[in-house]
Amino acid sequence: MAEANSIKLGDFCRDRLTGYEGIVVGITEWVNCCRHIGIKPRTLDKNGDPRESKWFDEPQVDLIEAQCFKPDPVDPAKTGGPVPDGRR
Repeated sequence: MAEANSIKLGDFCRDRLTGYEGIVVGITEWVNCCRHIGIKPRTLDKNGDPRESKWFDEPQVDLIEAQCFKPDPVDPAKTGGPVPDGRR
């Protein structure tokens, strides 16, 4: 079992209950201190399409390999989507 808050983006993890495994692509924190871990499988489905990410409570997720995928650095100036010009 992973220590609280030890799982990071880009880690390879496995859900202990279902065996679902892949790269951590998202982490959410909820008001009652619960973290959910979004796992995206490395494998494709039978049609060759990417499989869906699934979300799991952090306490049931095991860390298999730390930082096996290194996310690109975030440029704060480039976050978010397009913002409309307020002028009319």
